[in-house]
Amino acid sequence: MLCNLQCLCLVSPSLPLFTPHQGSFHYLIPIHHCLTFSLFGRSVNNFLITGPKAYLTYTTSVALGAQSGIEECKFQFAWERWNCPENALQLSTHNRLRSATRETSFIHAISSAGVMYTITKNCSMGDFENCGCDESKNGKTGGHGWIWGGCSDNVEFGERISKLFVDSLEKGKDARALMNLHNNRAGRLAVRATMKRTCKCHGISGSCSIQTCWLQLANFRELGNYLKAKYERALKIEMDKQQLRAGNSAEGHWIPTEAFLPSAEAELIFLEESPDYCTRNSSLGIYGTEGRECLQNSRNTSRWEQCSCGRLCTECGLQVEERRTEAISSCNCKFQWCCTVKCEQCRHVVNKYYCTSSPGSAQPRGKGSA
Repeated sequence: MLCNLQCLCLVSPSLPLFTPHQGSFHYLIPIHHCLTFSLFGRSVNNFLITGPKAYLTYTTSVALGAQSGIEECKFQFAWERWNCPENALQLSTHNRLRSATRETSFIHAISSAGVMYTITKNCSMGDFENCGCDESKNGKTGGHGWIWGGCSDNVEFGERISKLFVDSLEKGKDARALMNLHNNRAGRLAVRATMKRTCKCHGISGSCSIQTCWLQLANFRELGNYLKAKYERALKIEMDKQQLRAGNSAEGHWIPTEAFLPSAEAELIFLEESPDYCTRNSSLGIYGTEGRECLQNSRNTSRWEQCSCGRLCTECGLQVEERRTEAISSCNCKFQWCCTVKCEQCRHVVNKYYCTSSPGSAQPRGKGSA
């Protein structure tokens, strides 16, 4: 990819960057030429062109955080008709992603949350020179028997950088752009809402007469579950076609009051009903469910996952086909002194289930399609 005049040049020292899914560290290598990072069909070299140079060091962390959000989206929707396909992962309305469905709302929320989460974690771990733990409450009484102390995760900083980077992607000037910005914010609020208080006891002989407490980010999977629940009860904002085309929401000149009621600021909102994800529709970028794997008679799965064959296949007019495949895994492992573990390679038959159409049959529309 050729760098244009707006590309970012990173000249900062190496910074270890945390990613929430793998719990691993990535390093920002110092370079003296332009870097670009692909993000939902665009590159983050367009993020902060005129802002402080200090923010340029956050681009890698932003890209990793957004990618973590997308990975969580794929996990949460793995057994849904819409399974977070690659062609849906574009955060701006300026190009192809013009839908305003509840699925779009989730993409914006989880991506914005992922960026805030990763930036916050990096900040608290001291990976950035200009931020660290949030100690603003330290020494103050928090409740009966405990005071604020320790290293609280700096969500204020993470939220500010996430808003700066993610919201700047929104170039649209209509109700869809307003919806996207709202859901970006809902994702950031979800990070705050899922934080947990962690405490350490103090006192003679471990009596725990007083505790020092601080706020920590929740596990990213908990955040994903929280936003998935928000997706299930997302609010539809009723607007006619003229309203959808009107306004200049990206600049804040037109804001429908019904979309920003105080009670709805943390909720996901959408404007259009979702299309039929059962049937392939190339013009809408929908792949359909034919050929998808589903779960049946599986152990250690949720009830929702166990019903995936009905949801993906039967309700979409497809049949469930069982395929027997041979898998190889390690077995009969033994410890040998000292100090290795040796295993045998065992073969076993695995039953997998897929959605297939009957020969010569036309696939009907699924239940609940718009």
